Amino acid sequence: MDLSQPQGENYANPKTCFFHVLFKAGALAFYILSALFFDNFVIIFVVTVLLAALDFWVVKNVSGRILVGLRWWNEINDLGESVWKFECLDQESLARMNKKDSWLFWWTLYLTAVAWIVLGIFSLIKFQADYLLVVGVCLTLSIANIVGFTKCRKDAKKQIQQFASQTIASRFSSTIQSAFSVV
Repeated sequence: MDLSQPQGENYANPKTCFFHVLFKAGALAFYILSALFFDNFVIIFVVTVLLAALDFWVVKNVSGRILVGLRWWNEINDLGESVWKFECLDQESLARMNKKDSWLFWWTLYLTAVAWIVLGIFSLIKFQADYLLVVGVCLTLSIANIVGFTKCRKDAKKQIQQFASQTIASRFSSTIQSAFSVV
């Protein structure tokens, strides 16, 4: 993953980028600043988890599809086993994805989890088990998206490689067949 932000191009989907960041920032900001304004843990828990859940849904169902061309979900089959399902755009569409949108998507996805881990460490240091619960729920939602999109990206790369291999093999066999049919 490239560490530097792509230069020279604008965001192709600024509204999607805005909402991709909004709920992440909202959950983190509310959690951090709520101690200044509220003395009620229940309000802090409910609002923070609600914002984190909205972030989870927006990332999983909207911004992942629009910004990086990926979507994932998990189903339970008839045997009770968990089955991961992935969707990705075709190779041409993935190649046309905006680099700045993709950069924002992946970096905010990872940095949000890091921020929740840091806040969890602070809760541990302060011996605030109740606030550690809030951080745990938010971190779980964040990591679920990281795992889902990482698996989806790996699956998309594997599909592209299989397609390329099949195309090369098909062309090779048709070339061999045409060479022998001429003789």
